[in-house]
Amino acid sequence: MTRESQPGPSRASSAAPRATIFEVGAPESACVLAPALDVPDVDVESALPGLARSAPPRLPHVAEVEIMRHYGHLADMNFGVDSGPYPLGSCTMKYNPRINEDAARLDGFAGLHPYQPLETVQGALELMVGLQEALGEVAGLPAVTLQPAAGAHGELTALMCFKAAHTAAGDPRTKVVIPDTAHGTNPATVSMCGYETVTVPSDERGLVDMRALREVLDTDVAALMLTNPNTLGLFETDILAITEAVHAIGAYAYCDGANLNAIMGVTRPGDQGFDALHINVHKTFSTPHGGGGPGGGPVCVTEDLARYLPGPLPTRLDDGSFALHTPDASIGRVRSYLGNFGVLVRAYAYVRALGAQGLLEVSEQAVLSANYLRVLLRGVFDIPYDRTCMHEFVMSSATLKREHGVRTLDVAKRLLDYGFHPPTVYFPLIVDEALMLEPTETESLESLDSLGAALRSIAEEAGSDPDLVRGAPYTTPVRRLDEARAAREPVVRWSPQGE
Repeated sequence: MTRESQPGPSRASSAAPRATIFEVGAPESACVLAPALDVPDVDVESALPGLARSAPPRLPHVAEVEIMRHYGHLADMNFGVDSGPYPLGSCTMKYNPRINEDAARLDGFAGLHPYQPLETVQGALELMVGLQEALGEVAGLPAVTLQPAAGAHGELTALMCFKAAHTAAGDPRTKVVIPDTAHGTNPATVSMCGYETVTVPSDERGLVDMRALREVLDTDVAALMLTNPNTLGLFETDILAITEAVHAIGAYAYCDGANLNAIMGVTRPGDQGFDALHINVHKTFSTPHGGGGPGGGPVCVTEDLARYLPGPLPTRLDDGSFALHTPDASIGRVRSYLGNFGVLVRAYAYVRALGAQGLLEVSEQAVLSANYLRVLLRGVFDIPYDRTCMHEFVMSSATLKREHGVRTLDVAKRLLDYGFHPPTVYFPLIVDEALMLEPTETESLESLDSLGAALRSIAEEAGSDPDLVRGAPYTTPVRRLDEARAAREPVVRWSPQGE
């Protein structure tokens, strides 16, 4: 069968590009009628010499129906969890219940001002204290700050607490240990805190090499940063031995909570020996986080580290009211106000709706989905660590590349033609031609089967018509871009022709 006769998604073609909002409408069109001026009319040039425009601003002149169609078209061009499966490994892009959006938009929450007197925001403070208690219980770490605005911000906050504790003990240290499967933000955070990064390799199981770890643990090590489950989707079976070895040299153990969606209600990082954990509430606890935000990265720590947390912290008083408290050795604020409050409302609503049993079922379903998909794709793609995984797993296109010249990037681009967002590609770095899939607990069995069938079909195309796969995508608004040029020379501003 030739490429021209391929059925289905390979034959689909993108619609002709639509005009920009500036290229539709007419000068006499408008969708807003301004009210009559109720203040004195001022000649700007006379009142503010040199600041008046030389020409009217270039604004679109469109009718309401035109602007609605414009934004509707932009929405259709975008892809999100409402469009289809979003198996973005290590990022937990799952469906978020709309009722939590409604909760965040209640006037009593959305209409608050951060400088209101405390007696007028008791409900908001009660919610934050309740969320702190719930997250502390999930983490097994009792002291919690909600201030950090995202996961990397939470990492920074935790390491700053560690540094403050070492300094207070008169024992400043210089190094932080991370595994070779670490998220890229981990070494960046280490550098921002003024530490040196020491990397330990993974063993043949895809877990931390215990012998290599013990060789680098000395009294200059301030902390170990570890993701558990790790970025291969594997649980660190030696975790108790790992944290024990770290504590034996007087260092702290930090857990990157990006993969908490796999273990809620099953095991707690605090019980594994971790001293601190950040939680991506914008991933695990119901806030859409595409497009760079908003986010939330609360940090949970042991009782011993509570005195270093950033303040102020919402707290419950003996009389049942709520106030703000700053710990005596606090590292200071890490964010204005008390955090991204709307994100915290969504997380609180999510926890209250599901309860302890519901959170456990989230993890169980996430792990089941990942293992189902892993087995479904066994023998189709390489799976270098083909054993029971947690919420995600890593496969590889190495064989497709070697035998047919089809790389992981080609597979990812072709998947767009089948209506699926591609998984994370080329990470973790220790797997050649890696694809990391996290199907999440919110995808149905039919959805998983469809995703598996699409990937199987692409693997078959790689063998029968590799040029078809290498030329993808065909159905998206634009074809394959020069990604290096797009990153180095981005065009982010539209200009009319001739200007």
